[in-house]
Amino acid sequence: MSDSVLYDIRGPAAILTLNRPAQRNSVDAEMTGALRSNLSRFEADENARVGILTGAGDVFCAGMDLKAFLDGDGEAILFGDGHFAGFVNAPRTKPVIAAVNGPALAGGCELALACDLIIASDTAAFGLPEVGVGLFACAGGPFRLARRIPATRALELALTGDRLPAEEALGLGLVNRVVPKSEVLDAAVALAARIARNAPLGVAASLALSRAASAEHDLWELNDALWAKVGISSDAREGPLAFKEKREPRWRGV
Repeated sequence: MSDSVLYDIRGPAAILTLNRPAQRNSVDAEMTGALRSNLSRFEADENARVGILTGAGDVFCAGMDLKAFLDGDGEAILFGDGHFAGFVNAPRTKPVIAAVNGPALAGGCELALACDLIIASDTAAFGLPEVGVGLFACAGGPFRLARRIPATRALELALTGDRLPAEEALGLGLVNRVVPKSEVLDAAVALAARIARNAPLGVAASLALSRAASAEHDLWELNDALWAKVGISSDAREGPLAFKEKREPRWRGV
């Protein structure tokens, strides 16, 4: 199995670690397959009551690997079971905590938003900068962010690509707590242990009702229809290419 996602058990928690630190844990097709497989492993693991998603190194996740996107791997990364990274729209019966150890940007922010609870490092920041590279946040970011923080602030972040620092994210209710970077995983494990002390059927029922309240089905259909237009545009190729070549993009709007 690929080592781009690591799987460990600590007490009642399964820790899934994005493990491409040299690439800022950006998601390519291999990591997508590995995260999808490890999420299924977690669901089937009777010893794992709660999942924790974190990143190796100083970055939680910088989103989709734009080099992989330019090489034609976009469909494999963004779609298929679970959508982006095989995770953001995957069905789950157990809660998952994001232990955000550093910046969570673009798809990385969307991975955090796909989790049920968020423990953030004081070095963390959240953002949806896809508009700056000719794309848009197509892994649930715009609608999930707008449900968790005031809609006007969420829209500003989606349209500007600006970063939301951890302390502001706490004040807006996006994250459950902010802790020093060295404590973020331990804090997530402690929260997982508190959850795991409760009855598993009750926890699963509570999670199912909470997720049902979001009623996201129609939003995912709209999301995919918009990607069908934006994802094949000339700007969608120009943005990542300009990023790769370290220059300003030349937008055409087509």
